[in-house]
Amino acid sequence: MRSLADWLRWQETLHPSSIDLGLDRMRRTLQRLGWRQPACPVITVAGTNGKGSTVALTARILREAGYRVGTFTSPHLIRYNERIAIDGREVSDASLIAAFERIDAARGDDTLTFFEFNTLAALLVFDTAGLDAIVLEVGLGGRLDSVNAVDADVAIVTSIALDHCDWLGPDVESIGREKAGIFRAGKPAIFGSREMPASIAAVAQQLNTPLFRLGQDFDWRRDGERWSWRGLSRSYENLPRPALHGDLQFDNASAVLCALECLAAGLPITREAIEQGLANVTLPGRFQVLRRKQPAAVEWILDVAHNPAAAQALAGQLASRPVGGRTLAVCGILGDKDIEGIASALRGKFDAWIVVGLQSPRAVPVDALSQRLSNLGATVVTTAAEVAAGCEAAQTMSQPGDRIVVFGSFLTVGPALEWLQAQS
Repeated sequence: MRSLADWLRWQETLHPSSIDLGLDRMRRTLQRLGWRQPACPVITVAGTNGKGSTVALTARILREAGYRVGTFTSPHLIRYNERIAIDGREVSDASLIAAFERIDAARGDDTLTFFEFNTLAALLVFDTAGLDAIVLEVGLGGRLDSVNAVDADVAIVTSIALDHCDWLGPDVESIGREKAGIFRAGKPAIFGSREMPASIAAVAQQLNTPLFRLGQDFDWRRDGERWSWRGLSRSYENLPRPALHGDLQFDNASAVLCALECLAAGLPITREAIEQGLANVTLPGRFQVLRRKQPAAVEWILDVAHNPAAAQALAGQLASRPVGGRTLAVCGILGDKDIEGIASALRGKFDAWIVVGLQSPRAVPVDALSQRLSNLGATVVTTAAEVAAGCEAAQTMSQPGDRIVVFGSFLTVGPALEWLQAQS
């Protein structure tokens, strides 16, 4: 019998392209599997940034209300199993292998991509889990992403910014149109940012999709460390702030509350569940703050920020959280990302940069990445072939009162988190 690792290695080589957007292979395989659309409500989340936070907030509030929730997210930080969870618990190797065996037997002549195998496995696991709700995170875009084989009862688009332009288009209108592809006729859609491309509204109008916008149909107001929310037909005063860091989490939480209001007839939520969900939500790698006392009192911040908009958000969060000592960067960015845009958004935020190599065919040679960052004014003090070595170097040069910020990719933050856990 193949191990999970063997299955994953094989899946990476099965299809000629690692990314091959389209739903035909998914639909044919699902038909052969005898799969049907879920009986429980499905919330699908797309967007350039904020998807993971929105999924985490949605699932946590639903769980606090007593519902059994399945979540599908990507990519993972440390373990592939993180991608598929039921009530916050990662699916087992055995469940994944059983799903892969069924998918392989049903795919016929179709050579599925790694992500298509991943999505199909999630749907098979959820199919027998007795769920009250499913929350799905789109992998890339929306219209042609394999997640879109499932009809959403509520669709959330968190934000639109430039990223994956080779696949989604050169401007926010093109990208918005692709992400709005998760909308369904007559089913509510939520837009969770204050500036919305016209293409989002155009798709909603074409499909006769009720579209609700942050700042117009629902909104929030900050009251010190508390906040208030106004929805379509209800409102909440004096809520606890989301446990996830950053003011953008108020936008994400507002969109979640609007989505849950749309589902209230079948999934009623109490104020207590909302408060507990906001207070207890966790999400590794999104401005995740870790404090280590040994060998020095240093704060570590892990953030996957991998496009200019996310880097701007990271810069704002760092500015709002002053530190007594220096701020050191451990940075690794994939070659198909806007390296110059990311670095420009963070100009002046770091006293020193440690540039690291990433384990991916899409990675830039570390010396080339270092040179590009240096050309933009980054003070690169050293490079490392791997993330763990970069973290070791940052720890060695840090002093009490400093902070170390690890960012640039899931492939940067994941190994850093694993290294930090091993040091504990």
